[in-house]
Amino acid sequence: MNRVQVPLSSPDIIDKDIEAVVGVMKTRFLSIGPKVVEFEKRMSEYAGVKYAVALNSGTSALHLIIRGMGIGEGDVVITTPFSFIASANCILFERARPLFVDIEEETLNLNGDKVEERLKNMSVDELAKVKALLVVDAFGQPADWDRFKKIGRKYNLKLIEDSAEALGAEYKGKRAGSLGEVGVFAFYPNKQITTGEGGVLVTDNEELVRVARSMRSQGRGESGEWLDHERLGYNYRMDELSAALGCSQMERIEEILEKRAKVAGMYREKLAEVEEVQVPYIAPYVSRMSWFVYVVRLERGIDRNKVIKYLNEEGVQCK
Repeated sequence: MNRVQVPLSSPDIIDKDIEAVVGVMKTRFLSIGPKVVEFEKRMSEYAGVKYAVALNSGTSALHLIIRGMGIGEGDVVITTPFSFIASANCILFERARPLFVDIEEETLNLNGDKVEERLKNMSVDELAKVKALLVVDAFGQPADWDRFKKIGRKYNLKLIEDSAEALGAEYKGKRAGSLGEVGVFAFYPNKQITTGEGGVLVTDNEELVRVARSMRSQGRGESGEWLDHERLGYNYRMDELSAALGCSQMERIEEILEKRAKVAGMYREKLAEVEEVQVPYIAPYVSRMSWFVYVVRLERGIDRNKVIKYLNEEGVQCK
């Protein structure tokens, strides 16, 4: 008998998704075409913001935000040490410095109390260098955004929301990605929806969008002329095939989120019977959790690596 394999997180691809990609391949637009525009419209409307800029990765989106906000050498951005490396790399790309502050034990998100404590203990010169808070919605759970907005106003800091893992999540009824000045989603194959590789910047900030759209396409000017370059830029564009897949996936976003929630509910029910396992904590201000991966903690003294090895041997993928 073949053992059932339980993947960590797999893309939900159906025939309609494949047909959408093939349909683009039959047109003359493989890059810089109408599907990218359509995908951006879908993403801005879903996040509840005015604008979206489609890019080739969430990392690219974060980088263009840091650069577009004028954060550079000598500046400091407060962020979490508990995230994918891109959250810090985007700061380092511009020779700024990530200042790591600890997380909340229950939610695993950046700890607002510790952030404020750190800021209070800074000298005037140190405070002058701090330009932004880059807050991650870890594993699909929004951070306590009312708290971070208050800190941002008090210390005049820009608020960047890394929602790479949180598409569809809600904080007090408001969608992730719209909670800071600018947000980011990512669409690697393990995310809630996928474009293969890809990301998007979402915001109400028109000037940031204008600069990001230029920088994603080699710094081209608003005229769009091929050799008309106004600033230093990059090749961070999303291609039409990826955008077509994204549009198709977004048609099923609620279905996909509900499937993930159903699986999470099954895990919670079964693991509640295991005393040595602590299931994920959901904060009361989270009106909708968007399940990225299901993270459990083991009772102190249990060898985590042995449990991981055993589960993988039994066909249950974990890391």
